[in-house]
Amino acid sequence: MFVIIMGPPCAGKGTQAERLAKEFALPHISTGDIFRSAVKEGTEMGKKAKEYMDKGHLVPDEIVVGIVKERLSRPDCKEGAFLDGFPRTVNQAEALDEVLRELDMKIDAVICIDADEDALIARLTGRRVCRNCGATYHIRFNPPQVRNICDHCSGELYQRSDDSIDTVKERFAIYKKQTLPMFDYYRGKYPVININGSKQIDEVYDAVISSLKDICKLKEF
Repeated sequence: MFVIIMGPPCAGKGTQAERLAKEFALPHISTGDIFRSAVKEGTEMGKKAKEYMDKGHLVPDEIVVGIVKERLSRPDCKEGAFLDGFPRTVNQAEALDEVLRELDMKIDAVICIDADEDALIARLTGRRVCRNCGATYHIRFNPPQVRNICDHCSGELYQRSDDSIDTVKERFAIYKKQTLPMFDYYRGKYPVININGSKQIDEVYDAVISSLKDICKLKEF
């Protein structure tokens, strides 16, 4: 089962992808995580990406796609994965389709978790991230068991600098311009699941599971 999880900033993509990955024992592939890992491990594409990063340049799509392909080629993705944070543009979506064809994989569903922009901007002010493992929390909707301490590794939680109001609004503008057109690209090609991300985390999760059950006819149910 290969599922793409899309949505605007702070809509809850990563949180839901983590839970789904645990439920179905499949990898949660966050492109931010695998990008950092490829650079750290010195993979072929990671080395190429580092050359651009060291010069302060944007990493070209072909290298970003190459890093995703490296990760999807690993044995743990043989049965599928939940892809979070990629693709972000129609060009990347087209490139991903080609990669999946080469790997003899296919997209089973595209999940779009959406919510009111003003509500999401307000939600971002409460987001906290672990400095050590990158786990995400929210001081109201998904708080850690101990204030400012990660449940998983006991690392310190902090508020990201790019969660400022001005930066967040710019991220939404980029999302509308670059990512929203992908809905038209995917609609008609694959099942697209629209989920209301304004609800509580458990309610959103139940809605996702119910939709996947209907579309993918999962035997686990």
